[in-house]
Amino acid sequence: MGHGFVIVAPNSGSGKTTIARGLMALFTRKGYRVQPFKCGPDYIDTKFHAVVCGRASINLDTFMATPEHVRELFGRYGKDADVCVVEGMMGMYDGYDRDKGSSAEVARVLDLPVVLVVDAKSAAYSMAALISGFINFSKDVHVSGVIFNRVGSARHFAMLRQVCDDLGVECYGYLPKQAELEQGSRYLGLDFSEKPESKLLVELLEAHVEWEKLLELSDKASAICNLPCKEEKRIQQTLIARNDESFSFIYQENIDRLENVSFFNPELEVPCLDDVPLLYLPGGYPEKHLDALVKAEAARHAIKEYAERGGHIIAECGGMMYLCEKIITDEGEFPMCGVLPYSITARKADRKLSLGYRRFMLDGKEYRGHEFHYTQFLGEPPKSATQVYNAKGEPVPTPVIRYKNVLASYTHLYQVWNAFQN
Repeated sequence: MGHGFVIVAPNSGSGKTTIARGLMALFTRKGYRVQPFKCGPDYIDTKFHAVVCGRASINLDTFMATPEHVRELFGRYGKDADVCVVEGMMGMYDGYDRDKGSSAEVARVLDLPVVLVVDAKSAAYSMAALISGFINFSKDVHVSGVIFNRVGSARHFAMLRQVCDDLGVECYGYLPKQAELEQGSRYLGLDFSEKPESKLLVELLEAHVEWEKLLELSDKASAICNLPCKEEKRIQQTLIARNDESFSFIYQENIDRLENVSFFNPELEVPCLDDVPLLYLPGGYPEKHLDALVKAEAARHAIKEYAERGGHIIAECGGMMYLCEKIITDEGEFPMCGVLPYSITARKADRKLSLGYRRFMLDGKEYRGHEFHYTQFLGEPPKSATQVYNAKGEPVPTPVIRYKNVLASYTHLYQVWNAFQN
């Protein structure tokens, strides 16, 4: 029988990622089959989940997918799991429009309880007002209990437990304040291997959190996991560029809904593109591996030839950058595939954050996805094949590039499998 819960927090930086990953690792080391999920479009946290759980983490996103699709995803991937752990995003009610798309909405769609992670540093009974607000704000979201983070001492925790007793909410325990567990900013240079501090994290959670109660939280997931799965038309044979960093940001559902998928590493391998219906170049950080990509001239040449003879390519963010004429950094200019006549600047002086949900219509189909990058087109941006909008329906300047059978954009698309289907 499956169990599931959503780990949320009042705001980003409260420690929900640390505690979610630690609980996943703890349950896995106890011998349980853990299915990880991530609320929202994040394609980095899912990689850390996969490392500790030994199975792919799945995005649950109510902007990029319908509620029915989210339920189907949870059921399909969680069906054979002992426990489903869903890591929330940002603050519990933070969505693209009020609470739309928030962790709370995902919990509501799946009818799962939430565990509130609260940063208790430099606070004690004042936590009562905060926790009470989250318990009572929405009647259709059930806060099962609280885990406190950055607790200074046993005495400090005793005061925090009193808060939960007075509010009548379960206190599942706490994570002591530890400098080794403080996470730095995540940008370039990601290491998805299990960190040395993971052992410490698991030991602390095992000692200070009532993890058995978390396992017993809910059996509602079992009902969802017994829902029938929809069969959808699949593309026959897809070649996907993938490695640890340059081409690594892929929604797992995009892979699983394609058929006869094979992978190649553009830094080391020359792809065989004969009779390949679709070449998929996902996002990542190619600007961190330019020397290797430049040296792999044969791979770049093969991809350019494939595009010129009408091969179908979907290129997202880093994949789109790879198709351009060149990428420019503070170290110089680096030639890429030359399929698209544009240059990308990754110079520090040109860094500008572009972030948010995106949607657009093209050839009668709606595409939805997420954009997150600091690089920019050098000079005048390309003319877009269609107008792109954010989640609130406001126009944004993100261009969608069509060249022959190439579809390229900074947007990481969801449901790629629909791109070239009638």
